Amino acid sequence: MIGYITIGARDTEASGKFYDAFFGQIGSERKFADGGWIGYGPKGADSHSVYVCPPADKNPATFGNGSMIAFPAKMKAGGKDEGAPGPRPADSTSFYGAYLRDPTGNKICVFCKP
Repeated sequence: MIGYITIGARDTEASGKFYDAFFGQIGSERKFADGGWIGYGPKGADSHSVYVCPPADKNPATFGNGSMIAFPAKMKAGGKDEGAPGPRPADSTSFYGAYLRDPTGNKICVFCKP
């Protein structure tokens, strides 16, 4: 079970604009912004579990090769295309996903299970 996720950002202002739009499309919203950290959680709930922030070690944020974060979604969200929407694998009837990159280059998946 995931307790929370931190997503490294080189420019939290640019990443915040991206994630405000992204999370707005999948039923979540910005809950706070403080000291370079931005927290997101479900709309209408008093909780947050996704944080966009600079790395604690003060080195520039980089994306992880092979790393990806997936969020369930019912709608498309904007971003840099990293894999057109469709079933995964191509003949699947139980998983439909789309892939994109945030301003730092982190790979994000939005998916549903029809």
